[in-house]
Amino acid sequence: MEQLQQEVRAFCARHRLDAPLAHRVLDAMSELGEVAKEVLRMTDYGRRPPEQREEIKRELGDMLFSLIALANIVEVDLEEALRGALKKYEAQMQRGGSAGSESEGD
Repeated sequence: MEQLQQEVRAFCARHRLDAPLAHRVLDAMSELGEVAKEVLRMTDYGRRPPEQREEIKRELGDMLFSLIALANIVEVDLEEALRGALKKYEAQMQRGGSAGSESEGD
């Protein structure tokens, strides 16, 4: 993940894509909305199982780029953050909850 964060950092610097934190957050949310729209298309608005479409890969890539750019601005190591999330989810599952269960610190 560190390599990906470095690549995105270099890409943004090379193309002068500096943006304030608020703009990065809004961009990430916008990209998540694009993923949601594609899921609706893939499932015909929930009426059928997902139909694989190339567009979902593109939208997920856009969303990942936005997330990495956001993490770079706030200087978060995404690999470390993901490992922490997995550890938290594992503890929640051990207590009989689910990975989506709310816990202290969320």
